[in-house]
Amino acid sequence: MAVKFGVSGNPEKLTLGFAVPLVLLICVYVAGFAWSWGPLGWLPSEIFPLEVRSAAQAINVSVNMIFTFAIAQVFTAMLCHMKFGLFFFFSVCVVVMSIFIYKLMPQRKGVPIEEMHTVWENHPFWRKYVVKDEGITTGKGGQSA
Repeated sequence: MAVKFGVSGNPEKLTLGFAVPLVLLICVYVAGFAWSWGPLGWLPSEIFPLEVRSAAQAINVSVNMIFTFAIAQVFTAMLCHMKFGLFFFFSVCVVVMSIFIYKLMPQRKGVPIEEMHTVWENHPFWRKYVVKDEGITTGKGGQSA
């Protein structure tokens, strides 16, 4: 694609032999995104306790829509200035997201929502910021309420 569009961004005339595979590759990309990274934007609110999950989901939706709006506003200008380099820009974003998820997000497969605090407490990075769950005590004899 970089060879065809060049730095001018004008591909002249696209042949059918080039256009069909290009559209198919775009469809494969969209399908791959829809089955992998696409839904992950809605996942962060799922790691919160039930008491605050609705508030977390509201923040999650708001942030998602703000960034969608921002990307939609700057995409055309970026495409005009960066040409095919825009695809490299978003590729770098995917690499950074992958590293972030791999290093900083805990695996919660098979962990009930009530036990998520232990996942955060045992995570190599986040345990510095999580207060240990000691349970609720009455202050009399150390018995739990």
